[in-house]
Amino acid sequence: MKSQRCKGTRDLSAEEMAAFRLIEGVFRDCCLKWGYKEVRTPTLEYLHLFTSTGTLTPSRLGKVYSFLDWDGWSGERVVLRPDGTIPVARLYIDSMEGKKLARLFYVANIFIFEETGKENRERWQLGAELIGVSSPLADAELVMLALEVLKRLGLRGVELKLSHAGLIRALLAKLELSPGEQTELFDRILDGDTKALAKLKLEKGELGGIDDFRDIAQLLETLDCDYQIDIASGRGFEYYTGIIFQLFQNGEKLGGGGRYDALIPLMGGKDIPASGFALYLDHLMKLVKPETLAKRQPQRILVRTEAEAVKDGFNAASRLREAGYTAELELGGQKEAYFDWRLEVKGKPPLFILTDQAKRQKFETKTIDEVLKLLPKT
Repeated sequence: MKSQRCKGTRDLSAEEMAAFRLIEGVFRDCCLKWGYKEVRTPTLEYLHLFTSTGTLTPSRLGKVYSFLDWDGWSGERVVLRPDGTIPVARLYIDSMEGKKLARLFYVANIFIFEETGKENRERWQLGAELIGVSSPLADAELVMLALEVLKRLGLRGVELKLSHAGLIRALLAKLELSPGEQTELFDRILDGDTKALAKLKLEKGELGGIDDFRDIAQLLETLDCDYQIDIASGRGFEYYTGIIFQLFQNGEKLGGGGRYDALIPLMGGKDIPASGFALYLDHLMKLVKPETLAKRQPQRILVRTEAEAVKDGFNAASRLREAGYTAELELGGQKEAYFDWRLEVKGKPPLFILTDQAKRQKFETKTIDEVLKLLPKT
């Protein structure tokens, strides 16, 4: 019987992992330079973390992978995390609540059941959370950070769409519906149901959230950031309370985020404001162009060593790696066209012969230091 992957899962080839690491590296570098610090949460979390506070809707909870963590007599029901933000909020409550301000980021996989198995059930996210402050400036910071990551990945034509959960909820409150009916209609609006949205009439000056929405929009305009207002654009943001932003390219959603001031208090923490975003790494991998990836790759050098010069060959390869190059010992079967340079290490003078594969130029040297001077700077 032929072995098969689990339905809805995927392998990542060496080429795909190169794109994965490139995107991850750009995201990590951007976050660190903005003052964010990396955290990591467990893949397993208790189910009640997502149910007791109503942080996920019933439709989303119906798609989580849950099972009993049995200890012989009793057990807790646990889940493969279906969301990246809630575990980080839990981490903050557990060990960081004394901090006035926390800028955190993560790279994590999440798991969502999909019936057909044609779509990925394991998905990768790049997430940033800004905890401890509530202001238009904080919200604008997250938008600009997300856009910077996409720009550095070489993506153009990214569209920013803005919505506001507080504004939608204020509109719903005016309809005098029951809490259950409001929740149902809220979900329909976020899913893009224009008929549900048509029931709402905006009356300026009477609605909570409109001033906040305006202040954030004006700040983004000051920063020369183009955006579109799309109130019915917030699918998957059930626990958000304020601004919601989403990022698209050619109709494909690349990520999004917003403000969730009620989440940490609902999870048993103090009254702490927070906001954040996630970018969808799986989608970004399809969009990174080969030339962008090539620019990020270090120069590749094939090291060919004669039998009597094995030690010198290993030492030379080590020096090349320390200098930032990729140095691969020739073991047979490698295609020379795959490498930028070839370095032959001999047992007698000239000890090193360096070949520029593209220009077919050869250089003879006596020391590895001379070789390093001939190579382009990393």
